[in-house]
Amino acid sequence: MFSMTVNDFLLSMASAIVIVGVLVLGVGVYILVSKMMGNDIRTIANQTAKLAQKGITDDITGLVGNARTLIETLNELVKTAAGVGIFLVLLGVALMGGAYALVMQIK
Repeated sequence: MFSMTVNDFLLSMASAIVIVGVLVLGVGVYILVSKMMGNDIRTIANQTAKLAQKGITDDITGLVGNARTLIETLNELVKTAAGVGIFLVLLGVALMGGAYALVMQIK
């Protein structure tokens, strides 16, 4: 039979929590880097700005209003991606801190 002491159990739990914490931290950083630096969002924002300028010069108010709505939506998209990434980074750090607290309980 497999026997485990309390210290072994705490160390096993801390190891598992550290692994999960590092994975969550990595996913959070990946989300922050990929979503915030995405070329697709920049391309859409640049094209929308050009579209809005064309609408202003040609006096097309509906086009300008739709371009403004698209830019606002893109800003919200970036903020949402950043929020999810930051949440995952903080969760990863908290998990690693919890693992450290478990290791400190070992005597």
